[in-house]
Amino acid sequence: MTALRARLSAMLIAVCLLFTGLAAAAPQQAAAAGPGYLMVHFIGEGSTGQQMYLSHSTDGVHWNDLNGGGMVLRSTVGTQGVRDPALVRSPDGSRYWIIATDLCIGCGQNWDQAVNNASRNLVVWESTDLATWSQPWLLNVAGAIPDGRNAWAPEAIWDPASNSYVLYWATNATLDGVLKHRIYAARTSDFRTITTPQVYIDRPGTQGIIDTQIIEVPSGVGKFRYVRASGDGQITLEGGNSILGTWTDLGNLSGIGLTGSQVEGPMWMKFNGTDKWALYLDQYASSGGYMPVLTTDPSNPAVYQRQASSAYDMGGTKKRHGWILNLTAAEESRVLARWPSTPAQRLQSFNFQDRYVRHTNFDVRIDPNVSPVDDSRFRLRPGLAGTGTVSFESVNFPGYFLRHSDYDFQLVRNDGSSQFAQDATFRQVAGLADPTWSSFQSYNHPDRYIRHYAYELKLDPITTATGRGDATFRVTS
Repeated sequence: MTALRARLSAMLIAVCLLFTGLAAAAPQQAAAAGPGYLMVHFIGEGSTGQQMYLSHSTDGVHWNDLNGGGMVLRSTVGTQGVRDPALVRSPDGSRYWIIATDLCIGCGQNWDQAVNNASRNLVVWESTDLATWSQPWLLNVAGAIPDGRNAWAPEAIWDPASNSYVLYWATNATLDGVLKHRIYAARTSDFRTITTPQVYIDRPGTQGIIDTQIIEVPSGVGKFRYVRASGDGQITLEGGNSILGTWTDLGNLSGIGLTGSQVEGPMWMKFNGTDKWALYLDQYASSGGYMPVLTTDPSNPAVYQRQASSAYDMGGTKKRHGWILNLTAAEESRVLARWPSTPAQRLQSFNFQDRYVRHTNFDVRIDPNVSPVDDSRFRLRPGLAGTGTVSFESVNFPGYFLRHSDYDFQLVRNDGSSQFAQDATFRQVAGLADPTWSSFQSYNHPDRYIRHYAYELKLDPITTATGRGDATFRVTS
């Protein structure tokens, strides 16, 4: 028995050494001890790039675009563009908010205007499940700041000391005769009202600061309860033991060749099940998107390690300044079920084959030469009602579906009601004019089908050859 135990011990040591060696050889492959990670981000300039996108990872360094790489939320308020989102979970996990910069570069505003006279609002969405989100609203955070000229890069963190959230963001304003970006902060409980904004971070002289994100560090790691990373000419690290208390300068990442002239938008992520972190940095100067820098102590600049490009994969879309949430199993299940990579498709008219179903000002018709083409692209989701059915979700207005009302069609935001689900659900059957095409039978009015009449989409009973042609479509990419 003694010899057997010795052999087993030797085998166990060898296995441990083997796995230790593997971990040392590939530190980026941090095994997740639980479910994965959700990143909310934007992808670039223009009216579609500056919207909300989601990506998922099982290990924290290899990312997959959700929703086929398409946007998941579109701002319909303010500038109708959003950047730099933060994703906030309430302490009890019952509520979530996305807060983002109300800014649309290249679609009505340039950078000079954005710096000196831009929206003083943030854009906010709310959810109870990470899958269904409210309509967006505007939260005025910089209007009360003297000479406040914008509101950029919002973040928020729960502060147990005050039982509220500390909401913080950058505003370009004149203070003591100096015009520059500073970080301002206010408290909130619901992201609808805030306390009077106060200066939170002000660098010396004319040095501005825009991007700051705070992470809470477990006891036993480093010297501080909180570490914040900021873009202020460098990627500067600071440590503190209370969110609104005193912070200590810890240094920056210039020692590993990452300065503020190369990277911005620091975004923290803690790997599940281990005291290991990634600080993602947006390579804005080279238009490279996010890259991860790994560390075992966020408060020590000396232990941050850059990763070879082969050690991570950011997915199909460029990831810009955002936020990463460590998911629970239930959250992950809901998110992946809501945002599968369903392809975007078009509905081509059978008897007017140069025309496609499209929305315009939320009305629905068939048109040729649709521009932008995304107005005629939909994701055929599993039906909101019944089984074996389909519903048509807009590509460029996610959460909005084709719905009939009084037998007319509009593109309407899903309100979650049973009536909406039935009105937006159809059975895909063999084409009434050509069985190799498709027709779509109403779920709650099965004697009626989707058809066009005078190029407008209607829900009608079909009794003639003309009607059968009008009610027949090809589903095509």
